[in-house]
Amino acid sequence: MQKRKRIRIKDIAKLAGVSAGTVDRVVHNRGNVSQKSREAVEKVLKEVNYRPNVHMSSISLRKKYKILFIAPKFSAGEYWESIYLGIQRALEEFENIAVTCKKMMYDQYDIFLCKETYDEALQLEFDAVIIGPIFQNETRYFCSKLEERKIPYVFVDSNVEETKPLAYFSANHYVSGYLMCKLINAIMNKSKDIGIMQAMRVGNKSANSTILRKAGFMDYLAENNIENNIYKIPFSATEPQKNEELFDDFFAKNTNVKGIVVLNSRGNVIANYLAKKKINDIKLVCVDLTDANIKALKKGKIDFLIGQKPERQGYLAMKFLIEHLIYKMPVMVANILPLDILTKETIDLYREFNDLVYLEQYV
Repeated sequence: MQKRKRIRIKDIAKLAGVSAGTVDRVVHNRGNVSQKSREAVEKVLKEVNYRPNVHMSSISLRKKYKILFIAPKFSAGEYWESIYLGIQRALEEFENIAVTCKKMMYDQYDIFLCKETYDEALQLEFDAVIIGPIFQNETRYFCSKLEERKIPYVFVDSNVEETKPLAYFSANHYVSGYLMCKLINAIMNKSKDIGIMQAMRVGNKSANSTILRKAGFMDYLAENNIENNIYKIPFSATEPQKNEELFDDFFAKNTNVKGIVVLNSRGNVIANYLAKKKINDIKLVCVDLTDANIKALKKGKIDFLIGQKPERQGYLAMKFLIEHLIYKMPVMVANILPLDILTKETIDLYREFNDLVYLEQYV
């Protein structure tokens, strides 16, 4: 593949009809530039998707940057690991920059432990933060303290209202829930009931993304005059040994449920339960391309799996944050990534991180 020619300062100047010095002042946000010249340069920068030579600049500045990544804890192959791998990929790309990234993890199923982790983070010194928000009020408080200290922050996975992030990188969870409802209604018997699986959390607060997905799900039902009975399926992430008993009790009482959507990344839990119990007449739509979900999809236990490009979210969050810290470059606040609908027939062909990362093949 032919390497694309790098756009230079003098190329930008020629296209904008200004001097190279003017372009340099706009790119590096220094010196006085007329409004007309600034607008002309910024227009060209956007058109050519210009990115300055971050590596050389960081060497000359001789500054060290400390970035904090605070998000739910994860195990190998889980959703939040994909976001972290994207962050690591960005750090590798900018390896000549003196950037360190400290990882702080909290229990996404316990609102009190989340708050404790935020409080611990506020005792540290750092230049910027990447936040994976779960609980809205606790995240708002944390962000208000960052704003008091004038520390820039970005969100991955979802945005939190009433905060002022530099940017956020996320799928549209409302659309995801809307789409899940459309899919499950397309493949199940119209006269049957639907189950929604949500995790039980300490503090009884749903995750930010789950709230948005459920809103989208319910709106699809209302807009299409669908009057199926909807039941909440209880699920424990903290005490998984209880799930079989919880599911046994639910299905004994709700024999007409023939379609299930899972509003978090643990769809494999219910998929494996249905397989174990040899229940083959329930359709299942899940979200997130975790290792366990992909395995269940390939075995036909999940009918549709929605991908949200978490690795790209992490990559873009770190990449844009580094460029902002060094150049003070403006960043588009809302960065919404596309959703992907995967089936067992298409999963092996899917490339989650564009041309850089292939999904592993599972047996």
